[in-house]
Amino acid sequence: MPQPRFAVALTQGAEDDLEEIHAYLAEQRSPDDADALLDECLSVIESLESFPARGAVPKELDALGIRDFRQVLMRQYRLIYRVIDHTVFILLIADGRRDMQALLERRVLGR
Repeated sequence: MPQPRFAVALTQGAEDDLEEIHAYLAEQRSPDDADALLDECLSVIESLESFPARGAVPKELDALGIRDFRQVLMRQYRLIYRVIDHTVFILLIADGRRDMQALLERRVLGR
């Protein structure tokens, strides 16, 4: 029996994140590396259509008792998302070396 498919939606913030990361990598490394990361990200996003529960709860949110969000790792980047009904909302794509606690509080929790 085939797995149910979920819709995947990128928030404006996640789209902006992806564009900024792509532009940074294209300038600092190479356009090929930027395109490779974009392809990797799109592959991960596509996989969430079939397996939205595959990601782990971000440790910063888990420590606060918040388990409604999940993450998938790509290189040093973290893709943070939430599943509501049959839609996966991608909220944030960020370098995991950033201050993730502050970033998650601001962008995901709206604090």
